[in-house]
Amino acid sequence: MGRPLIIGNWKMNGSLKGSEALIRSIQSALDAQGEVDLCICPPFTLLSHVGSLLAATEIKLGAQDVYHEDSGAYTGEVSLPMLKEMGCQYVLVGHSERRQYFGENDASVAIKVAATVRHGLTPVLCVGEELATRRANRGEDYVLAQLMAGLSLLEGEVKEIAIAYEPIWAIGTGQAATPLQASAMLRAIYQLARNKVPAGQVRLLYGGSVTPENAAGFLAAEFVGGVLAGGVSLKGESFAQIASLAGSKTYV
Repeated sequence: MGRPLIIGNWKMNGSLKGSEALIRSIQSALDAQGEVDLCICPPFTLLSHVGSLLAATEIKLGAQDVYHEDSGAYTGEVSLPMLKEMGCQYVLVGHSERRQYFGENDASVAIKVAATVRHGLTPVLCVGEELATRRANRGEDYVLAQLMAGLSLLEGEVKEIAIAYEPIWAIGTGQAATPLQASAMLRAIYQLARNKVPAGQVRLLYGGSVTPENAAGFLAAEFVGGVLAGGVSLKGESFAQIASLAGSKTYV
């Protein structure tokens, strides 16, 4: 799987003063970054500030969402050229909270994924099922349908894409999937995605109640190439602990 990718999604949290303290905390707690790619996705209002704080580090900057048009009368939206100007390299697309609270669907997610690739940024396509769907033994079919839709508009060469399996029943609940469950779903995702994107350009992540205590199990699983962390990324020492753990070994 190559170098692991660890992404911290701050969601709607943070302030100018608080983000500076958090970045300092992460940096001071990192013994050495090692063989790992780190990315932080702050709110739009903090992209410029956090980007300047990360400029002297190897940590990359990402956005939590994007609109697919380059410019225009789209009040409240942020475009890919704007994100590139801020120095973003990654963009979360189709996060379960965007789907649940803001009406995003497979069609809009597919447009965003294609636009992100077209502008040279790496989309982090998020897919995942609800607990009822898993209990009905339809979890894999549901997730793979999301994946097929998300990748459906890709054309030409794709430099890189990340796919994050984030079971909805595990997000913010403290009830993480097991490493075996995560690996099994990511294996199915990988087999389908490689038909659309060259295998070496797909990065597979797990997201959902990741902690320093359970991260080792996920990172050791065969098809888990990193994690998408939510709440724990707001705790500098804990996030750095996960990053250091991932960087201590290149998972192949």
